[in-house]
Parts: sequence; structure tokens; C-alpha cells
Amino acid sequence: MQDFLESLQVEQYIPVLLEAATNVLFAIAILVVGLFVANKAKSIIGKTGAKYANLDDTLFSFLGNVAKYVILAFVVIAVLNRFGIQTASIIALLGAAGLAIGLALQGTLSNLAAGVMLLMFRPYKVGDFIDVAGQFGNVSEIDLFTTILETFDHQQIIIPNSQIWGSQIVNHSHHNVRGVDMTFGVAYKENTDEVRKVILTVLNAHPAILKNPAPFVEVATLNDSSVDFIVRPFCQGADYFDVLYSVPEQIKKALDEANIEIPFPHRKIIMVKEGEA
Repeated sequence: MQDFLESLQVEQYIPVLLEAATNVLFAIAILVVGLFVANKAKSIIGKTGAKYANLDDTLFSFLGNVAKYVILAFVVIAVLNRFGIQTASIIALLGAAGLAIGLALQGTLSNLAAGVMLLMFRPYKVGDFIDVAGQFGNVSEIDLFTTILETFDHQQIIIPNSQIWGSQIVNHSHHNVRGVDMTFGVAYKENTDEVRKVILTVLNAHPAILKNPAPFVEVATLNDSSVDFIVRPFCQGADYFDVLYSVPEQIKKALDEANIEIPFPHRKIIMVKEGEA
């Protein structure tokens, strides 16, 4: 038996086997440590987003996943290097594949980049009423690629984030207190002090209009057929549309009750019989 083992020259394979076993153990260690570090990095980034109320959880969840998979990619490369596999060509191949995918998904990636910016700078949040990209509605959802609005008539509008980030954003819910601008015209013969008194009476009686800051009622323009008052009551942001759509009718009725004329354009037509000119 000894002669048989000697004939196989087992001793010469022992260093190779030891080296292979060592590489396997190191590879396992690298994988275990890499998985731990990757999951830890994801957890830390996620907790950072949850720790601060002004940071968006969706963005930090995405960044946590990106960090995890980047670390895992380096771990895989380190394991392959441990076994003597040349990774330069693999890295070049991955880079070329990434470039090709990036070119094929330009629109999607632009939406992703815009989504990251929106979630980072937060010009609006879920629950806000915004006017953007030609659409108006309540923000029901924000993700990395789209923003979803719900309109007053319960339509769902899905807007790509790239269209939003590149356009003007009007956030009607940003400030707690808002002014509501309206214009009312009365005839030239009317007493402006009396008109102001009637309008202020309506504003002061409205339950949603604030006393402080006080409503603003002043003559703004002397038009061809009317004296125009600019009326700006203030209210909580949540009551903006209630005030905007309820006050004009109430002022109209109050002006009618006070016999204050609200003029409208008149056109005088002079008819001349043929031959009389």
C-alpha cells in the first residue's frame, strides 16, 4: 500500500490542495464579511432617512440598495481575484453593458435623476396641491420615476419626473396661510367707501377667512366702464379653494342687496336709414 501511495506521489499535491482550501476559506470569509458590510451600509443609510423628517424614505431606501449592490459587486470581484481569475475583462464587459443599457434607457434614467432631485430637495410632498407640467391636483404618490396627482374630479394623472423637474412648480400648500386674490368691479357712480364696507362685511362673516392678517380691499384700477377693487382675504391653506369659490357669489349677493351696480360692457348701435346720411 505504501508503495502504491508513493507511486502516486501524493506529497506533490498537498501544497496545491492546501492552497485551494485556503482560497476557499478566504473566499467564504470575504463573502460573509462583504454581505455583512453591504447589509450594514443599507441599514445605516435607511436609518438616516428615517431619522430626519425632512428626508425622504423612498430616496434613502433606493440609495441603500445602490450601496448594497455596489459593495456586493466589489466582493464578487475580490472572490474571483482570490481564485486567480482575471477580472479586468469582466469589469470592461460590465462597463460596456452598463453604457449600452444607459443609452437604451435614456428617458428612464432622466426620470430617475429627476426623481432623485425631487426627493432630495422636496419642492412638494404627498398631500400638497401643486400646479406643474400643465396639470393641477393633489399629490398622492411620489416615486423615483413618476409623480401621481389626483384631480378634483377623481382622475389619476401620472407625470414623468423629468417633465416636472424641468418646469415651473407651483406648490399651493407650501405656506400655512394664503392670500386669495379676487377682483370686483362697480359702477363709477357708486361710493367707494360704501362698496368697501359691504365687501368687508362679507369677508368678516366668512368662517374660513382669518382676522389676522386682515383682509385687503382697495381700488386697483379705473377701467373704461368700472371701478375695480382688488380683494385679498387670508385663510389657511386647506381652506383656499373654499374661499376662492364661495366668496365671489356672496359678495355679488351683498352688492345686489345694497343696490350697488355691477356694470357690464355696453355697446350703443346707431342705425341710419339709407338716404338720410
